[in-house]
Amino acid sequence: MSAPRPPARSGPVRVGVLGTASIARRRLLPALAACPDTRLVAVASRAPATAEEAAAPYGCKAVEGYGALLARDDVDAVYVPLPAALHAPWVRAALTAGKHVLAEKPLSTDAATTRGLLALARDKGLVLSENVMFVHHARHAEVRRLIEDGAIGDVRAFHAAFTVPRPPDGDIRHSARLGGGALGDMGVYPVRAALHLLGNGLRVAGAVLTTAPGSEVETSGAALLRTPDGASVHCAFGMGQSYRSLYEVWGERGLIRVEHAFTPPADHVPVLRVERDGRAEEVELAPDDQVANTVSAFAAAVRAGRSPDEAVTLRQAELLDAVRRAAGRPETGPENPDGPGSPDNPDNPDKPRSQ
Repeated sequence: MSAPRPPARSGPVRVGVLGTASIARRRLLPALAACPDTRLVAVASRAPATAEEAAAPYGCKAVEGYGALLARDDVDAVYVPLPAALHAPWVRAALTAGKHVLAEKPLSTDAATTRGLLALARDKGLVLSENVMFVHHARHAEVRRLIEDGAIGDVRAFHAAFTVPRPPDGDIRHSARLGGGALGDMGVYPVRAALHLLGNGLRVAGAVLTTAPGSEVETSGAALLRTPDGASVHCAFGMGQSYRSLYEVWGERGLIRVEHAFTPPADHVPVLRVERDGRAEEVELAPDDQVANTVSAFAAAVRAGRSPDEAVTLRQAELLDAVRRAAGRPETGPENPDGPGSPDNPDNPDKPRSQ
């Protein structure tokens, strides 16, 4: 039986940040500071100077060590932008400390661990959300509306791609030990887009994962999936390619094409290309800030006391595992809770101190 939800506090959700990754500095720290429903309380790093540098623009506390931040009683929730292999141990530690959690994607590196984290959050009466921001952009709701209204007829195929130039040497995405690789970092986008628009009934039919010479992780790949009614789904992803961020929904009467689909800036003017019955039109939509929307949605979930995306988060993790199997790659989990950088590793400088 799940634990009762903790009583909601009045006022904004008080948030601490475990780590100072680029995405935290560029996107989430500004959004957490600007959102009226959240208050940025503290930023933690293993290096005091790094914590100070990240916290200074927002006037919040700089904390040495992730465990020290989790011990604070003025923090209701934490954002976890650590490398993928460190998500599970620190999400687990945060939930155990009674904190709601917004964690970077992928929530963990395998479905079994993801299932366990979601169950722990449920048992603790806490919100656990995976930070997949593009689903909070209004344009995808408009695409879904067009599909549901029959604008292009029954869906026959879905094609999506997210590829980026090669990250620099030393980037965590090149590290197997830290949970790097194109599938978990870039493959999440097209797979989640398919789930978002076509539902959780997708099944993997085949996959290819390619490792560039000298790399210890997969650097590109493609997956073929199908819906229960037989529509095909093609997802391409990779690092070390030109930037692509798009999807197309093909129907019996036409198609919908979305470019700059996954990581648009807040001032980007989205355009949907809709082709139907031999005619094409471009539908211009209002700009939308998916980062701000994500933070607002997380705060609303904490206020409501429920995690709204549990089912799709787990299904996404299951599909990524299935892609690995279909490509003949070993699965990565379940994760070792005492592995490098985990709270319970005696060599970890951020191990929480006993109270």
